[in-house]
Amino acid sequence: MRTRAPRPEAAPRGPGGDPLVGERYEVEIGPVAHGGGHCVARHEGRVLFVRHALPGEKVVALVTEGTTKSRFLRADAVEILEPAKDRIAPPCPFSGPGKCGGCDWQHVTPGGQRKLKVQVLTEQLAKLAGLTPAEAGWDGSVEPVGDKLPAGEVPAWRTRVQYAVDPETGKVGLRKNRSHDIQAVDRCLIAAEGVTELGIESRDWPGVATVEVIAAAGSSDRQVVLTPAPGAQLPLVELDKPVSIARIDEHDNIHKVHGRSFVRERAAGRTWRVSNGGFWQIHPEAPDTLVDAVLNGLDPQWGESALDLYCGVGLFAGALADRVGEDGAVLGIESSKQAVADARHNLAVLDNVRIECDRVETLLPRTGITATDLIVLDPPRAGAGRETVAHLAGLSARRIAYVACDPAALARDLAFFREGGYRPVSLRAFDLFPMTHHFECVAILEPVAEGH
Repeated sequence: MRTRAPRPEAAPRGPGGDPLVGERYEVEIGPVAHGGGHCVARHEGRVLFVRHALPGEKVVALVTEGTTKSRFLRADAVEILEPAKDRIAPPCPFSGPGKCGGCDWQHVTPGGQRKLKVQVLTEQLAKLAGLTPAEAGWDGSVEPVGDKLPAGEVPAWRTRVQYAVDPETGKVGLRKNRSHDIQAVDRCLIAAEGVTELGIESRDWPGVATVEVIAAAGSSDRQVVLTPAPGAQLPLVELDKPVSIARIDEHDNIHKVHGRSFVRERAAGRTWRVSNGGFWQIHPEAPDTLVDAVLNGLDPQWGESALDLYCGVGLFAGALADRVGEDGAVLGIESSKQAVADARHNLAVLDNVRIECDRVETLLPRTGITATDLIVLDPPRAGAGRETVAHLAGLSARRIAYVACDPAALARDLAFFREGGYRPVSLRAFDLFPMTHHFECVAILEPVAEGH
């Protein structure tokens, strides 16, 4: 799975009615909503999803999408009449209504951001899984990751940034929220130092549509992946720092221009090859944080068998293989051919690991595996789904670790696991995407004991 920035959502096809874009309403802000970094407000019975606001505030909301017949409106808080105590001035000059859409919560203290994420996870667990935090084995916190920073300083955690290029000027910028429009930037505050030091923002990119920068946290490897503008020739790229260059063709295939086709990352006691911009956690401390949470939760024993589903370049498979030892066995399944090639390379010294290339839902029923001791699954944002969960619940695993980047998908799948006789015994949430509404969870599930 590539970590290309998601394409901006197209505005939904309107239901007709008179446009309300540009209207201003004075509203009281209600709770935070899942996804999109917005809060819920109401005006004359109609729901507004308001960005740049906080629960409990009174604001002037400027409508950005919707008509008199829309089920809901989207809006930005453009004037804060009564601020919440967690509100701060955004440290980034490109954050705010009508500006860059990359960060959702630059206007919130770090602790306030985590409180919002707690509220989202609590609501999704209740609504979709019927679970209280206690029933999910969750202490009700979203754990900070990384060093505590001085007040007003922004964590520079993002080791991958995809810039859009303005076709008129050749300057890079970042997409505005739910838009193809570009906000010119001279620096992204959440970009890791390895990204910033390449100086992408200070040069022109004629003939280029997007510039994706990857700065490995585990080595000095840097990669720049260019998408040419339609019909344009790629410019000769010379940067001040050593960097590999690749390009993406019209079929979304990636080709090496010069340098390496991969970057080297370091985690869980190993060096990992990640080729062609393939999937790797974006926060420098995420891989070790998640491996520790998975291993602590599963407590793998020598000689056990394990499945690592949606295994990417093999991070969890390698960690499990070390713990189950030569008498154990780990099977990884991943649909990306490039990631499978990397995983096989990364884990070549381990005789107890096998990596297969296919979709989990296609291959798993064909493996003939009827039982396993441990399962790790790290599915894409949509989750694993009812059918795959039902299959996993039938394998009699002692414990299952579910790594989730979307709380709604996690909660839905926890409900499916309950149907299959599994319940969460612990749940941890990690703030691996500060300034955004995203966070990562690790749930540990066990079979429900007889009589419960």
